[in-house]
Amino acid sequence: MSVFVARPVRQGTASGEAPSSPIRVAYLIDRLSRAGTEMQLLGIIRSLDRSQVLPWLVLLDGEDDESQRLAPAECPVLRLGVRSLASVRAVRAAWRLARWLRRNRIDVVQTYFIDSTLFGVAVARWAGVRRVVRVRNNLGYWLTRRHRWWNRMIEAGIDVTLTNSQAGRESLMAEGIPPERIVVMENGVEIEKFAAAPPRFGNPLRIGAIANLRPVKGLDLLIRAAAELTRKYDHLLFEVAGEGPQREELERLIRELGLESRFILRGSVSDIPEFLARLDIAVLPSRSESLSNALLEAMASGRAIVATRVGAASKLIDDGVERLLVEPEDVSGLARAMEFMVQHP
Repeated sequence: MSVFVARPVRQGTASGEAPSSPIRVAYLIDRLSRAGTEMQLLGIIRSLDRSQVLPWLVLLDGEDDESQRLAPAECPVLRLGVRSLASVRAVRAAWRLARWLRRNRIDVVQTYFIDSTLFGVAVARWAGVRRVVRVRNNLGYWLTRRHRWWNRMIEAGIDVTLTNSQAGRESLMAEGIPPERIVVMENGVEIEKFAAAPPRFGNPLRIGAIANLRPVKGLDLLIRAAAELTRKYDHLLFEVAGEGPQREELERLIRELGLESRFILRGSVSDIPEFLARLDIAVLPSRSESLSNALLEAMASGRAIVATRVGAASKLIDDGVERLLVEPEDVSGLARAMEFMVQHP
């Protein structure tokens, strides 16, 4: 797991020298969940050398139960309670955050996701924070014309943008961000957490995915592919670990295709290594990814993998050697790849 710090030059020290006191970093994110980016951030906070970096965690919202449960004991947490940037509460929170940043003498603000970035960059610069870092670990698939306009407005306030793949870098450059202000830091995984127990390929044979329930993750494609396979094989069980706004839509599709007993949405799963250890085949059906944490974790667990050819997947996976790549949106191709794994354990 990598850590990047945009190091401010402090008074009385030459550039490049170790600071006389730890750098004070505020990590700003919408809320906490068991999704990949959020769990990576919590891992970074746990692993930081406090003699070099003192972390604070700022949650734009973060008042939900899951955010409360996941809040780290390793650093102070500030919750702003902002659910909409176009609200009086957001204006009050901006004043509150600016005072908080000055009072705690924060050196670096590092933002995640669009709302936290739009909010955090402006407030950090207003408060006189010396360095602002944006993290964008996706290919901008969700950007609307309004988002792109706002990104142009705040770009001058961002010192560096971190992304986790070359595909992410190319996407940012296509938006007009100078290459010298983009740093690629690939995701890491704590391999010791994942036991590489061999798949059993038993009965039931378990095929699963770890993903937020959002359209970009392509879980509707996996459900349709599962419908093709379960007509031919009666020992397959499909499971998804994750939660999100698409749950009702996906549950409806499962019912329409008659998969209620064969396709299970497990919801948020706290023990991802244990979930993976129960799978025979792990699937990443995403429509867009930069560098998928779920893919790295499945590889660390030694699972057989079927994944779509998106982002860094073709760099990570040697197609045809224990793992298969298919084109995004190709339901039949996804089904054929999973069937090949079933037939060739």
